[in-house]
Amino acid sequence: MADNLSDTLKKLKITAVDRTDDSLEGCLDCLLQALAQNNMETSEKIQGSGILQLFASLLVPQSSCTAKVANIIAEVAKNEFMRIPCVDAGLISPLVQLLNSKDQEVLLQTGRALGNICYDSHEGRSAVDQAGGAQIVIDHLRSLCSKTDPANEKLLTVFCGMLMNYSNENDSLQAQLINMGVIPTLVKLLGIHCQNAALTEMCLVAFGNLAELESSKEQFASTNIAEELVKLFKKQIDHDKREMVFEVLAPLAENDAIKLQLVEAGLVECLLEIVQQKVDSDKEEDIAELKTASDLMVLLLLGDESMQKLFEGGKGNVFQRVLSWIPSNNHQLQLAGALAIANFARNDGNCIHMVDNGIVEKLMGLLDRHVEDGNVTVQHAALSALRNLAIPVINKAKMLSAGVTEAVLKFLKSEMPPVQFKLLGTLRMLIDAQEAAEQLGANVKLVARLVEWCEAKDHAGVMGESSRLLSALIRHSKSKDVIKTIVQSGGIKHLVTMATSEHVIMQNEALVALALIAALELGTAEKDLESAKLVQILHTLLADERSAPEIKYNSMVLICAVMGSESLHKEVQDLAFLDVVSKLRSHENKSVAQQASLTEQRLAVES
Repeated sequence: MADNLSDTLKKLKITAVDRTDDSLEGCLDCLLQALAQNNMETSEKIQGSGILQLFASLLVPQSSCTAKVANIIAEVAKNEFMRIPCVDAGLISPLVQLLNSKDQEVLLQTGRALGNICYDSHEGRSAVDQAGGAQIVIDHLRSLCSKTDPANEKLLTVFCGMLMNYSNENDSLQAQLINMGVIPTLVKLLGIHCQNAALTEMCLVAFGNLAELESSKEQFASTNIAEELVKLFKKQIDHDKREMVFEVLAPLAENDAIKLQLVEAGLVECLLEIVQQKVDSDKEEDIAELKTASDLMVLLLLGDESMQKLFEGGKGNVFQRVLSWIPSNNHQLQLAGALAIANFARNDGNCIHMVDNGIVEKLMGLLDRHVEDGNVTVQHAALSALRNLAIPVINKAKMLSAGVTEAVLKFLKSEMPPVQFKLLGTLRMLIDAQEAAEQLGANVKLVARLVEWCEAKDHAGVMGESSRLLSALIRHSKSKDVIKTIVQSGGIKHLVTMATSEHVIMQNEALVALALIAALELGTAEKDLESAKLVQILHTLLADERSAPEIKYNSMVLICAVMGSESLHKEVQDLAFLDVVSKLRSHENKSVAQQASLTEQRLAVES
């Protein structure tokens, strides 16, 4: 065999120059046979013989051997070590020229050769890009799209594969294909050739690659991709095939327009059916499919229009089915159910309807099942849903009387920052009412935990929410007892730090809470305000031109309030506040200018 191959390669060198087609064909047949028996070894011999360079001259449209030469190149390029030598031998340009051939076999083998050379090869892709190969292939896909004979479908499959290898994991080449209009062409292919498994699979992989790119979403949204994918999805019985469709659906469903198209095409009904079929199975692949289906369902609800369409005024079949997931014994469904409720709870109308129809009790029941060694993701999702439901003013009292604060406080001992963050957010949403703020503010355990979390430097979200809740307890309760509890727990310094936050809303909340402390319990808080350097911070806020008008206003209110303390009064005098404040009398904001005049008078009298 080895001797035979060496002879063939020698003979090929001579015949390639003479161009005697008959003997050339015999040599090529021998090579193809050798490649079929041992591709790697034969490829190494071909590379060693220097014959690759000769192939470039054999790739001519009018020769009867051209398809066989392209076939040999396709076979040797299956080996990674042969791809760069194929490029260096100058084979790309003549191969790309052959894409203009009318001969179907030549096109097929040329497509294979280019696809294999491009596979995982930067050099191969670059050479095809420079030779303009992608555009010619896309033009072929367009013109051949409607023909459904087997030979044509085989060619279409090869061309799709070639484009996939050409652009896989390469953002700039994928963007190039998108600009060339490949997406509508591939969607049309999928619609026409959905009976052809190989071609369908190739289209799906191509969609999966392209859908990761943000710029592709708009093009996809202007096609009927949603309809085609749902149609295809309904026909799949095999788990692996459904998995392939899922892999395309997930990135596409991140686009709001496509979310709505998928809902209208009936995807949700398919997903609900999968959930029903797989919920009791303990087979690994069924558990994975249940997770994929329920996750995708939640993703579809992230779009405002798709969510509202599925809510159907709270009467919709989908909404009712999702509700039934919450009491389920399956953690994945509990999670998806709670996340879905959180997504439905994105406008006041939906929230009010859900609270009036007993959703809060269902979520509290779910949380109860996860207090001891519970599932953190379920806890987080259920708290997210409760937080969203608590946003409309009308819901707050109803949720308080339903016992939501008690249910939420059971998670105070959680060490998981995502759970802590949602717990804080839920409580903050609920305590607009004075009574609730007084009750929670007097809870020493809660206040101590908040002060502890105010120091969670690794978790900025938890830190921010804790100080915001401390501030809210003071602002809504206006209670001396609540202030005393917060002072005794060491919370003052965190409120002063909050006044320097980069977020104006947080600065403002802190300043208002501090002004209430100074007005109601200055004697109790005096030492803590002093050691937290409140007066210096107020001076900085007033002197900083970037401070928002409301920050300047509330800082001056607070300066006046702390003058009742001897030690803080002395600090105010030492820092020459008069200069800073008098400049603010001409501030463009009337409220700031008026407060500056009042503060200036107060400073002048007290100095």
